[in-house]
Amino acid sequence: MTNRASVQAFFDQATNTVSYLVADPESRQAVFIDPVLDYDHPSGKVSTKSAEQMLTAARSAGLDIVRILETHAHADHLSAAPFLKEQTGAPICIGEHISKVQAIFKPVFNLPEVSGDGSEFDELLRDGDTFAIGGLQARVMHTPGHTPACISYVIGDAVFVGDTLFMPDYGTARADFPGGSAQTLYRSIRRLLELPPATRMFVCHDYKAEGRDHYAWETTIEAQRQGNVHVHDGVSEEEFARMRTERDKTLSAPALLLPSIQVNIRAGRWPRPEANGRRYLKIPLDFDGGPHRDHDKE
Repeated sequence: MTNRASVQAFFDQATNTVSYLVADPESRQAVFIDPVLDYDHPSGKVSTKSAEQMLTAARSAGLDIVRILETHAHADHLSAAPFLKEQTGAPICIGEHISKVQAIFKPVFNLPEVSGDGSEFDELLRDGDTFAIGGLQARVMHTPGHTPACISYVIGDAVFVGDTLFMPDYGTARADFPGGSAQTLYRSIRRLLELPPATRMFVCHDYKAEGRDHYAWETTIEAQRQGNVHVHDGVSEEEFARMRTERDKTLSAPALLLPSIQVNIRAGRWPRPEANGRRYLKIPLDFDGGPHRDHDKE
């Protein structure tokens, strides 16, 4: 089997998200990882321009897409996985613990149609599962902490870590979402950092660390161990958890949190059209006390 993965990155500046086309150069089999659907929140307009760029790249290279891989149910962008499945026939895959995320958010949005068992996805992956991408060996690592369902994909000589880690000069993912845990995130990161030092690491987001004037998304295990500003070698779990907890208190909710979660826990599928033929997303309201009245009871 080959070991060197061919990796092409697609950066979506609107959401600071990096999607990947990962291929075995010999067999021409490939996967998409964390594809982005273009969504303008103020207008509700949706397009597949970014996903179409990935498709064009794959087709131009003569690649056969065998899987669409999600690292988790993203809270900062909507997934284009259903569109890519329609175009390629490839199954949509995610970690088996997506059921825990569904259990958290199903009542928040009052979504009785959400299964709660992850069956919206074509394949639920477990820690240690392996599959082939042509001659490349792919292995699943359960890396929770940012969410309970986060997984990373070790593909040949590379690992795709989703939101678990960022570039060394930017640090690590937040752990304050429901079901998140700074302590669990630390243990997941330390597990990742036990991979061979030369392993190429690809992150899902970049926000340009202070002093850096360009976006970046590729690093190595060794670089993370030596230089990650939050969790380099020598940082204890207690130190990390204290830092992460305090830092998370200062962060605002992602701009696309509400639309993203209710779509992405459905494997990127939209709500069914209502009687007028239009689809609608929900915004749960929390008045937090105050003078508001329940007008339905007037």
